[in-house]
Amino acid sequence: MRVEADTLEEAYSKAAKELSCSVTELDLQVLQYPKKGFLGIGKKSAIVEVKQKDSFNGRKYEKNFRNKNKNERFGSYKKFDKADKKEHEKDINIRENRHEEPQKAVKNQKDESISAGVKKAAPFEISTLFDEKFHKEKTDPNSVVYEVREKINLLLSNLCFEISSIKVSVYDDETLFIEIDGPDAALLIGKEGCRYKALSYLFYSWINIRYSLGIRLEIAEFLKNQEEAMGRYLEPIIERIRTQGRGQTKILDGVLIKIALERLRGDFPDKYVGIKNGKDGGRFIVVNDFNRKNA
Repeated sequence: MRVEADTLEEAYSKAAKELSCSVTELDLQVLQYPKKGFLGIGKKSAIVEVKQKDSFNGRKYEKNFRNKNKNERFGSYKKFDKADKKEHEKDINIRENRHEEPQKAVKNQKDESISAGVKKAAPFEISTLFDEKFHKEKTDPNSVVYEVREKINLLLSNLCFEISSIKVSVYDDETLFIEIDGPDAALLIGKEGCRYKALSYLFYSWINIRYSLGIRLEIAEFLKNQEEAMGRYLEPIIERIRTQGRGQTKILDGVLIKIALERLRGDFPDKYVGIKNGKDGGRFIVVNDFNRKNA
């Protein structure tokens, strides 16, 4: 019979249940290995072809023999013969010895620890995540470029998209620049940039935690087009800030708010440029003078 499931373990269990036997009594042949895919893309199920081994009759006889002994032990009218009685007593003695040996070992270990006294006790040490991260040296971005490129290449090779170019370079001392291009690269952007946001968050979470670096992700010139569009949008806002001394943007999402924040902080280094949360949970950028009392 042929069985399909999400994993090989589930397929084995399903086949054993259908044939009313254990997994060890099955002849298995994997026709297709499972694949999780990425973001639901390229997912494959496990497909196995199974049949029952020829030793089923022997298993059935062994099962009946065990049931017979079980009935005799728990009140059957049949009685043990001398051979069965000796075997039964031997089995009980073996189980009792196995049960007593661990208890003796634990007891002896406890007595040794008590007799050793406080002087031989292991020292108590405390290490925290803060201590490990506090003195961590800054990562040189040039030293991780090759490793990051290889891991991204391995990740994207499992997708069904055709990607021909993956480049990783140093953008500045704290940022890596990741470029992905190819015939199907635009499909990695997704509707309204949904896949781009997911990949950007995935890469940033991994690289920032592992190497303490930031990223700039470019997929099929998506970042370049977003920066150009945001630059055109910010031009009248920048002029208003220069004349009135303050201003704010509309609700921005994802990479747009990061682009706008970098542009406005570069144009107004002497002003307060920060992100604010709106009533509906959206985020926008405000620009105004610093509070002179707190300056």
